Amino acid sequence: MNALTIDEPSQAKAGAHGEAHKLSKFLPGLGVYGFDELEVAILAALVTEDPLLLIGRSGTGKTYLLNSLSEALCLEHRHYNASLISFDDLVGFPFPEQEAGTVRFLETPATVWPAQSVLIDEISRCKPEHQNRLFALVHERKIQGIALSNLRFRWAAMNPPSGDQGGDDDYLGSEPLDPALADRFSLFVEAADWEQLSEQERRAIATPAGEGRIANDGGALATALTNWRLEFLTQLGRCPSHLLDYVTAVTNHLVVTGIRISPRRTRLLARSLLAAGIIAADVREDIYLSILRCSLPHRAWGQQLPADVVQAAHRAAWDTANSTQAAWVHAFLAEPSIARKVEILLDRCPSSDEGTQAVAQLLATERKERAAAFAYVTYPAASAGHLPIGAEGVNDLARLAAPILEVDGHLEWGQPPGTKSSHPSKLTKVARHLQELAGARLSRARQFLYHCLVEQIPIERPDQLEEDIHAAVEFIRSRVQP
Repeated sequence: MNALTIDEPSQAKAGAHGEAHKLSKFLPGLGVYGFDELEVAILAALVTEDPLLLIGRSGTGKTYLLNSLSEALCLEHRHYNASLISFDDLVGFPFPEQEAGTVRFLETPATVWPAQSVLIDEISRCKPEHQNRLFALVHERKIQGIALSNLRFRWAAMNPPSGDQGGDDDYLGSEPLDPALADRFSLFVEAADWEQLSEQERRAIATPAGEGRIANDGGALATALTNWRLEFLTQLGRCPSHLLDYVTAVTNHLVVTGIRISPRRTRLLARSLLAAGIIAADVREDIYLSILRCSLPHRAWGQQLPADVVQAAHRAAWDTANSTQAAWVHAFLAEPSIARKVEILLDRCPSSDEGTQAVAQLLATERKERAAAFAYVTYPAASAGHLPIGAEGVNDLARLAAPILEVDGHLEWGQPPGTKSSHPSKLTKVARHLQELAGARLSRARQFLYHCLVEQIPIERPDQLEEDIHAAVEFIRSRVQP
């Protein structure tokens, strides 16, 4: 794989789904239009053979795309409607073999056993008991605990969850996916609607000859996929370090903003990025951003992530992966845990000058409440000379820590008699958590959290931040005290 290259901003072209990345365009050759900007994500799912979920309004070509891929790759394909399917449709009819004391299934042309690819359509309309059975198919390639040895590709499609549109085209009955099931999918591709299509795409879609067409590109996609897959398997054991730097950093940045990314999701993201780099024969920022956006499962359960937050996390992670700055500084800045930040500072910082610079950068870039928490925790140890931070860095910490150590303010909490407050109150959240604490930890927590209330520093989860502060204090105590 080539070394990392950064595209100049002027070279990036915005598309309907994000920055454009003009690749080989296999999909139009199959008669599939409207997915050009996300073709690299779709192809990456073919290379990794990890589960793919398409989300979009009715009539946007989701099932057409997936069925066309199965035709082009000459796969033994099964297409199930999850809202109508019965379990017997998948496995066949159970037939007890009394002599052997076992049960075998009588197959029909629709059963899943010989399938190489499976499309579960309308998965968001699936009955809960069937969803549980499909979980094993998506996650493990198994049904009833029996491995589907021929199955390579697991695909699904759904309308946006009901209530997600906020308009007349709300899809009643399309329920948010269970997060555990959604997290088993590797990539989530949103199908473009009419207003997002180019004029050329609109005309191609409207052409009557497209109806009933069998996708056939003369084997071009199948040949390319074979080569990509071979290279992917070769590189799995020696994944480029810059890719892992990016995945680790972007996950840390998203977690700090309150967006949970499961450990499994980081591995799926890394696999998709590795495949995308092989397909593009390059490592490009626009492709990394596109794959990141398609790797976030939250849309499947009805949560729309702020685009600017995802963009900022990507930008910071891309800079981290490309920077010539010391690796320990990247790890220090990206790490969400305060205790682990201190551990990195103690174990990997080579000098007090570098420690001062790293602390200054952290205080300038962290959210206000987290910067204050870091200063509050580390200032006593830094001022006593127990941390590799110079005098200037200690002064930077003191500017944030001193006001916390000397809280001076007045809090009022009340409401007119007989009225109901829709404000569960920041003070209420703080008070609830403080009730669970005692001793020195209670005093320390009260000091910090009351400061944030007086200074009107917003904390979404005071319990989590306080637990992080406590863990950091305990870590420092274990390391700096004899």
